[in-house]
Amino acid sequence: MNVQFHKWNLQIARIVVICLALILLSIPVIAQSDSGGTQSNDYLFNDSHFHLTNYVQEGIDIHDFLTIMGNKVGRVALFGIPLQQQWSYRVDADRGPTYYLNSDAPLYYYSFTDASIAMAYKSLSKEEQARFDPMITGFNPTDMYAADHIRRVLRTFPGVFTGIGEFTIHKEFVSAKISGEVASLQDQALDRLIDFASEVGLVILIHNDVDVPFAKPGATPAYASQMKALLKRHPKATIIWAHFGVGRIIRPVKEQGAIVEDIIKDPDLKNVYFDISWDEVAKYIVATPESTKNAAEMANRYPDRFIFGTDEVAPANQETYLKVYNQYEPFWKLLSPEASEKVRKGNYVRIFDEARRKVRSWEETHLK
Repeated sequence: MNVQFHKWNLQIARIVVICLALILLSIPVIAQSDSGGTQSNDYLFNDSHFHLTNYVQEGIDIHDFLTIMGNKVGRVALFGIPLQQQWSYRVDADRGPTYYLNSDAPLYYYSFTDASIAMAYKSLSKEEQARFDPMITGFNPTDMYAADHIRRVLRTFPGVFTGIGEFTIHKEFVSAKISGEVASLQDQALDRLIDFASEVGLVILIHNDVDVPFAKPGATPAYASQMKALLKRHPKATIIWAHFGVGRIIRPVKEQGAIVEDIIKDPDLKNVYFDISWDEVAKYIVATPESTKNAAEMANRYPDRFIFGTDEVAPANQETYLKVYNQYEPFWKLLSPEASEKVRKGNYVRIFDEARRKVRSWEETHLK
């Protein structure tokens, strides 16, 4: 009787051990990198381009966003939107606009967005914070004091920020709506803030269309040479060119691939990367089998230079958040395993981990 009971106990113990093992195997493995970033073998991507809030500074709670990320997304570059859409009763009466295309009223720079993002980040546990890289966006790039704003934000919220952006220089419909001076790639204020960001080690995420809306077909893109000149002036900056210069109606110009490849092949511009965020960009890349093939071939040739982001704005659920990633499915299928891993995950970790290290070191030296 005792022997039988002992055998029965051993059998129960084996079943318990097997069940525990199966449960553990079903949990995504997430570990800390040396710099504090999360690593996982199971998530789909890291997100280099995410807006927690919209053009009227409304969004979702960061804890709810963590739930949306779930085990699908490892790390996220976190920022708001540096512009506030004005609600002018004189223009829109009781119809409060929530997007820049909803109104003829102007946009203006909204610096409090940086404090809002910082406080959202600081509300998280250390483990949760490791999944985010907050970015400073609430500055006016036409203002020589923009660099000083970045310094003040770092002083006020040490240990929080990893980069600056997404901020805009030339953007279809947006640039003309912003109150005050129009931003320019040739502005010394822009050079000054990039120089300071380079000194600190901050990643720089810049939106600049390669051309103007409704440009004459075949004409030289309006801002391609100015953009390259800006990059040339800042060889020590880590710069991500958002959407590689295209937009909602700024279609890829005939020379788009050549413009990107010219920058990639320039030995003085190894510090420049291209994000493929936004559903509008995905629309162009997967428009035809030929466009998808051309984009994939470039990413396969230069897998270290492209980085994926969603450009989602305060998504309501995980399905909405993953929409852009799923939109790229034909593109992912044509990438080599190495390129796919780097574009979706590895380049983010490499770029943002190095920025974290540099920024924390600068803060330790300069903000005692």
